[in-house]
Amino acid sequence: MKRIGILSDTHGFIHPGVSDFFKDCDEIWHAGDIGNIETADELAIFKPFKAVYGNIDDTLIRSEYSEYELFTCDNVKVLMIHIGGYPGRYSQKARQLIELHHPQLFISGHSHILKVMPDKKYHLLHINPGSAGKSGLHKKITMVRITIKGDQIMDLDVFEADRK
Repeated sequence: MKRIGILSDTHGFIHPGVSDFFKDCDEIWHAGDIGNIETADELAIFKPFKAVYGNIDDTLIRSEYSEYELFTCDNVKVLMIHIGGYPGRYSQKARQLIELHHPQLFISGHSHILKVMPDKKYHLLHINPGSAGKSGLHKKITMVRITIKGDQIMDLDVFEADRK
């Protein structure tokens, strides 16, 4: 069993609520637009850290992190990419990866819109944690916390704060 903290689109900002919301998590997963390597390093010091780069990330971040990650957590196959879309509206790259690898959990960022949706066609759960940064048009800062136990994804919690 693992408790996972998921965030995206920090754009170089770590909200003060991250440490409390993710304190009991085993890992943090970042779905891109980290913003700078210092942000990634700070999160990686706090908890074991997996990340993908996003469209605003520079060559330093792109040299440390890949465009997408495919891995297994307990018995759940996870695919994470920054620009991925959502069920019925996947990006071409995301759809190709989903069809090739058949993940049970698909995580993307980019939209700054929190979405958690089942995809009946591909038999997966899609999570976009929204935006944990203060840059963008979103009104709320959001992050997600889940538990993965065996092949089950459960106990979803959402962090929400006003963007100031």
